[in-house]
Amino acid sequence: MDALTLFGLIAVTAMLACYALENYAPVFILAFACACVMGSVYGFLQGAWPFGIVEAIWSLVAVRRWLAKRREISRRFF
Repeated sequence: MDALTLFGLIAVTAMLACYALENYAPVFILAFACACVMGSVYGFLQGAWPFGIVEAIWSLVAVRRWLAKRREISRRFF
């Protein structure tokens, strides 16, 4: 297994783990977004640019979900 494949495996594993845990804390939504960025980088480095673009968009969606969740939590307490 070369370094690029290992990087991709780590990115996809992190995406799966963070997605499974995102109902427990908003930080997992942000971690999912970071893992999506890693997946996007992997896609571009591998030469699969459509995968890279989709993962980049998915990371932006996850950041928006994280921001919305933070606003929702802050409204509950204030």
